[in-house]
Amino acid sequence: QVHLVESGGCLAQAGGSLRLSCTAAGSTLSSYTMGWFRQAPGKARELVAAISRSGGDTSHAGSVAGRFKISRDNAKNTVFLQMNDLKPEDTAVYYCAAAPNPNTGTYYWHAKDYAHWGQGTLVTVSS
Repeated sequence: QVHLVESGGCLAQAGGSLRLSCTAAGSTLSSYTMGWFRQAPGKARELVAAISRSGGDTSHAGSVAGRFKISRDNAKNTVFLQMNDLKPEDTAVYYCAAAPNPNTGTYYWHAKDYAHWGQGTLVTVSS
């Protein structure tokens, strides 16, 4: 079992920046494709960004492209989501997720492919 823990969520002003972190005690995240999802009140969970095991391949949702950036530091067993130019519509609970993947250079885009989930961290963006 992979126990993912997110941190970094808080109240921010529009136009500001936050960095979310995701770690896993007792598990090696380098074995997993990682993703950041978010769920706003009354809306479905959506994938924000995904990153391959090596970190060399990433993809970001159109709504955050150019503002958010996913990265990972396998030596520190941590995945990050750098969020810049925050907007009120970015308000959501952000979840880190891990997917077993034998391929180091690919990532998954669908929630069904992710086997392990964190509890989430709340990001609130005020206008």
